[in-house]
Amino acid sequence: MTTFVRWGILSTAQIAQDELLPAFKEAKNAEVVAIASSNQRVKSIATKFGIRTVYEKYEDLLADPMIDAVYIPLPNALHAEWVKKAAEKGKHVLCEKPAALTAKEAEEMIDNCKENHVLFMEAFMYQFHPQHERVKEILASGEIGDLKTMRVSLSFYLHSKEENIRMRPELGGGSLYDVGCYCIHSIRNIVNAEPNKVFATSSIDGQVDISVAGMMKFNNGITALFDAAMDRTRIDDYELIGTKGRIRVPRAFVPQLFNGEAIIEVSTNDGENRQEKMIGHQYVLQVEHFSKAVLEGKLEERFALNTIQNLKIIEACFRSIEKATFVDLSPEWAMNP
Repeated sequence: MTTFVRWGILSTAQIAQDELLPAFKEAKNAEVVAIASSNQRVKSIATKFGIRTVYEKYEDLLADPMIDAVYIPLPNALHAEWVKKAAEKGKHVLCEKPAALTAKEAEEMIDNCKENHVLFMEAFMYQFHPQHERVKEILASGEIGDLKTMRVSLSFYLHSKEENIRMRPELGGGSLYDVGCYCIHSIRNIVNAEPNKVFATSSIDGQVDISVAGMMKFNNGITALFDAAMDRTRIDDYELIGTKGRIRVPRAFVPQLFNGEAIIEVSTNDGENRQEKMIGHQYVLQVEHFSKAVLEGKLEERFALNTIQNLKIIEACFRSIEKATFVDLSPEWAMNP
């Protein structure tokens, strides 16, 4: 019986080099056996990570019968094309976020994968760190009372803008797609509900949103606020405010900068103040989760649903920015994930 998944990587994207390829080497049930890129550095990268086979063309990698699954870290606007091509070659797909530029595009991708009997997952790696499940446990315990507000901030300073694909609208650039998608996903994940109203505003640099701030309202009375940006210092946290206390998570999305160590800060009205620390290597956990799903032939349906619904909210944010008003979200999709 096969105990590991044989992976191929499409491109030498920096996220693959910095995070995913090291994670694949640590994962217990995965091995990268091929990489494809026209980048002249691809052979040296393959050597560095012990990858045996190098292809110049993505199509050649997808045609390799020895590959079970592919990781796609291509520019956002290219995800749909190459997810479909991978599925048609029978490859399971782990695709960088955002998986698509519209919800309709995501639905088509996911349907294509189902038709070709392959699994698909969007690479929101943060959700695999155990800190978030611990936050949910604290919320469920009632320690901070009824949740009223969630605030999320995720930002970094983008250097060399003129050379970065994040500044190219035709490739799906901009802060909402790049980091705002995490803010929206984490709110839905932690609150465990879908918003009924969305408002967003942005600042433009060139032709893309360099920063975005937004509000999400829920039927249960919770309000969520988020800000995402590529023009300021790194901020990486979320906060939950209840009737009896608060929870702050200061290393919410990139705990790898601290060797995987996360901190959860809890304070309550009765004077309780404490920190909980935990270690988790979220990229490794993500690779192992999806590889296990491939080996077992099944993946939780919530991942596909989350991909589509997250993009519906992103689209609503773009409409809100354009119209400078709240956007109502249709009730037929506003369901618990």
